[in-house]
Amino acid sequence: MTNISIGLLLIRIFIGLRLMYGVFDNLISWDHMQEFAGFLGKNKFPFPTVSAIVSVAIQMIAGFLLLIGWQTKFSAVLIFINFLIAIFMVHLPNGDSIELMTAALAMLFISACLFFTGAGKYSVDKV
Repeated sequence: MTNISIGLLLIRIFIGLRLMYGVFDNLISWDHMQEFAGFLGKNKFPFPTVSAIVSVAIQMIAGFLLLIGWQTKFSAVLIFINFLIAIFMVHLPNGDSIELMTAALAMLFISACLFFTGAGKYSVDKV
């Protein structure tokens, strides 16, 4: 059981840090947030600025929660939905290859895995 918990800890560290790193620039720069909103607008998202803020908030908060292993299943669902939307609203309509979709697919499948497994022994959920 310890090996599984260490594996879950490592995957949580990866996904949590990657999610937070990926949106940090949007948190510290309104220009970057507006650039992201423009990208969402070009991809036909409704209310692109609101969509950008919600996506960034979900990724930052859920990424941190996954990192520490608290509310893991709920956070995993939020990330799953966020990246499912990204795949269906951006990647597939733009005809992206599997290679271009790999990051989004990794987030999608890792979040699904964490939903089914939970955080593991080394987490706030287990304290």
